[in-house]
Amino acid sequence: DNVFVNVVASVQYRALAEKASDAFYKLSNTRSQIQAYVFDVIRASVPKLDLDATFEQKNDIAKAVEEELEKAMSHYGYEIVQTLIVDIEPDEHVKRAMNEINAEKILQIKRAEGEAESKYLAGLGIARQRQAIVDGLRDSVLAFSENVPGTSSKDVMDMVLVTQYFDTMKEIGASSKTNSVFIPHGPGAVKDIASQIREGLLQANATT
Repeated sequence: DNVFVNVVASVQYRALAEKASDAFYKLSNTRSQIQAYVFDVIRASVPKLDLDATFEQKNDIAKAVEEELEKAMSHYGYEIVQTLIVDIEPDEHVKRAMNEINAEKILQIKRAEGEAESKYLAGLGIARQRQAIVDGLRDSVLAFSENVPGTSSKDVMDMVLVTQYFDTMKEIGASSKTNSVFIPHGPGAVKDIASQIREGLLQANATT
């Protein structure tokens, strides 16, 4: 990715008892020697990876460093106990860019969650509204049939549909933001509309 990173490594090592003389006499500065080997391995392996892969393969990098140190330091009487890649720090401007990307991802997730919740609540509202309309129609049909002898449920339903039709026409005419809609509005057309709605409801009930 052509970015600079600082790799922080931790190496635990100890002198072998059976090679104590080698550990004492063969190296004058053990720490510097180990650092040199660590630098060589990291410089050889990290440039082959992109930034994301470097973070993902921290353990592989640590293993490569440990294997190289084991081969080199065993000749000097030292055992490598453990090697860890503690941290990988990208260049400052890269870190800022990564933080901005992560922040944008979080915002997108929150926006999506908010939209999903809003749609869910809107769906509940519509469902309750429709249920209230159905309950109101049922009560109206029952009340009208009881109070006006000789009327059937069909007669009441036709009257309700006609009333809703004229209410809809009124809403269309009253709104300044809707486009003009031209539909048949004579008594015969209203009767046809009521029949079509009723037949549609009956067909829906038959299929279920």
